[in-house]
Amino acid sequence: MSARLPIIVVGGGIAGLVTAIAAAPTPVLLLQRSPQSASRLAQGGIAAAVAANDSAQAHAHDTAVAGSFHNDAAIVDLLTRGAASAIHWLETLGVVFDRDADGNLQLAREGGHGQSRIVHAGGDATGARVMDALLAEARRSGHVTRWSSVEVDGLMLRGDHVCGVCLTREDGSREALHGRAVVIATGGIGGLFAQTSNPAEADGSGLALALTVAATMRDLEFVQFHPTALALPGRHSLPLVTEALRGAGARLLDSHGVPLMARVHPMEDLAPRDVVARRVWQAGRQGGAWLDARGIGSDFQRRFPTVFEMCMSHGIDPRQQPIPVTAAAHFHMGGIAVDADGCTSMPGLYAVGEVACNGVHGANRLASNSLLEGIVFGRRLGMRLRSLPDIIPGSGNFRLVRRGPALTTARLTQLRELLMAAMGPVRRRAVLREASQECLALAKEGWQGGVACALIEAALRRTHNLGAHHWEDAEMPGQGASLRQFA
Repeated sequence: MSARLPIIVVGGGIAGLVTAIAAAPTPVLLLQRSPQSASRLAQGGIAAAVAANDSAQAHAHDTAVAGSFHNDAAIVDLLTRGAASAIHWLETLGVVFDRDADGNLQLAREGGHGQSRIVHAGGDATGARVMDALLAEARRSGHVTRWSSVEVDGLMLRGDHVCGVCLTREDGSREALHGRAVVIATGGIGGLFAQTSNPAEADGSGLALALTVAATMRDLEFVQFHPTALALPGRHSLPLVTEALRGAGARLLDSHGVPLMARVHPMEDLAPRDVVARRVWQAGRQGGAWLDARGIGSDFQRRFPTVFEMCMSHGIDPRQQPIPVTAAAHFHMGGIAVDADGCTSMPGLYAVGEVACNGVHGANRLASNSLLEGIVFGRRLGMRLRSLPDIIPGSGNFRLVRRGPALTTARLTQLRELLMAAMGPVRRRAVLREASQECLALAKEGWQGGVACALIEAALRRTHNLGAHHWEDAEMPGQGASLRQFA
């Protein structure tokens, strides 16, 4: 590690790795507690308007429609205009995207997109292929040092500036580290729900860090549920059944074999995720839901190898029988409030990726915009951090602000069930108010309870339906931004 003061990046998924790589030649110390990440599990691909009949403006329009026009139009513009460049940059790092016989990028379609614009690498193994390329680049780069199996459980401040972290190793030893800046890139909160497509480690740890120093939060109530996780009773982290299957013609069915999305939305099975997730959620309480992908036929294994192997390992042949599916916590549109450059309300503290909220996703994320977000805004943040001076920011005495203890296993299981019931695709005020009281007690025992309280409080403040925040007993629909903002 260079003797120069590093940028400290907390989190080793796509957003954290891209930020670290883009910060060259400034030294970066990347800290992660687990080699697993939601980025590696991503199947859907990367949305990019690269077809001749497509445009960044059309991509922005679809992003805004999916987000119920709660999006920040300027940030959406940065995302969609930067998509083609992001694909090219990944190719320079060695990512091999799927192409047709003529050498053109194969473009798939997913829910909420007006046309095919999803780029894949290795079919439904896109997240893993991108992660492999980024890790290889980080290893080649002399400026990035990675430490694994460390838990960042506190922030160091000097005055009102964040200037370092406190970490705990597997053996229980602790260390405080100085940095010229701290970047939180810890991913989402799906692990706090009883059913999730995320790894258990996606538990809001980064939000908890930011909450300890009173960093401003934004849109915490907007939690996206993926409508097609593989239904495995008793499991916490559920395998994902990619939305690209519906883009290839698969249909959702109820327990009687009736199409679930018929007459529910003009786009039917390719409606935005919040709409489909609510319908699957309701069907799950009325006998279950299934995804019928038999029409894909013998080509299934080649086009969707991850889903095929996963289904077969659980005794399901997707070529011969419908796949049982359920809605599972998938992506957090809200998070630590940041601007276009990843700056939080706390000097010296930055955030990027799913843990951050710059307004790009609005009230509901458009499919395959998540990896794109990590790449576009990770590169932007990394390049900004290059110019930071090699000094410890702030003045005066140093102080450590710790996140506090974690919940016991039993209490964490209780919290997951509580959030699943209260903060699911369909919400009820009475249930949320009761959950708020229970969370206050849990917050006294562990930091996960504090994160849950912040989520529930945000949901209770938003009194009308908007995107993924849907009241069963809503008085009237919420109002989003004008379509003209995205014209």
